[in-house]
Amino acid sequence: MKTKNLTTLLQIATPSVETIIQPDWAAKHGITLTVKRDDLLHPVISGNKWRKLKYALLAAIEANTKHIISFGGGFSNHLHALGFCCQQLNIQFTAIIRGDYSQNPSPMLQDLLNWNANIQYVDRKTYQQRAEPDYLKMLQQQYPSALLIPEGGSQLEALQGVAEIVEELSHSYDYVLAPVASGGTLAGLITGISKYLEPIDCKILGIAVLKGEGYLEQLVTDLLVKHDHSKSWQINHDYHFGGYAKSNDNLAEFCRDFFQQTGIKIEPVYSGKLFFALRELINKGYFPQKSRILALHTGGLQGAR
Repeated sequence: MKTKNLTTLLQIATPSVETIIQPDWAAKHGITLTVKRDDLLHPVISGNKWRKLKYALLAAIEANTKHIISFGGGFSNHLHALGFCCQQLNIQFTAIIRGDYSQNPSPMLQDLLNWNANIQYVDRKTYQQRAEPDYLKMLQQQYPSALLIPEGGSQLEALQGVAEIVEELSHSYDYVLAPVASGGTLAGLITGISKYLEPIDCKILGIAVLKGEGYLEQLVTDLLVKHDHSKSWQINHDYHFGGYAKSNDNLAEFCRDFFQQTGIKIEPVYSGKLFFALRELINKGYFPQKSRILALHTGGLQGAR
């Protein structure tokens, strides 16, 4: 199946738009702030989840894959998007879930059940093995014909899909910002800017949404197997609010205010932390006056359900 055919079949609205927003905290510093609205690609398969899954799904279709297995938490945007894709493409889907939600499924898990996914709940110790060769070998022996997709969809195939975000850009930017959890989106942006732009003219800043200084950098570096892009990007670790899916009243209030000012929905797990960090960094003078900043809205609002 060709890329265009898959995009049409799943009704993905690419390219996503670039929208200039003017919240009071950006305008007073002379910053031009644009949002790449990947959250509008599709009502279910939104944002970076589609970008990271696109070429893996194409390869699965070409190989006549009948079963896909992947990993995530009870509110995983990745599993939600992948489960919907598998349902639409008539591919059996198994979701390996961190923690036991069997007595109280989250809205995301209820959707997976409605899409006839097979859900396996595992304890945290087992889940920690999700990238270990022995555990993956065991799964492959248990399901010999299945395709295993990593947590968050972050694999080498993901980089090509995410890099297309940069190819779509209709303007030049001094900074590109995105949230960071499994590393695939940031690695794809780094790849795209290296391929389609002059890297020295555009700095890439990831905002960590979980505790992982050093760990997140290693995830990104491991995906960047072909080139050394060490000078073109960095990750800020000051705005994870205590860890993955951790939040507080300040962040929740910010998400509400941001929606009121811009009309753009964000949530406290990924996009909320990105834009909160952006406000704080702008107010601290991190970006030079008149900087042109692009913030990638990676979609996925499961954290707000």
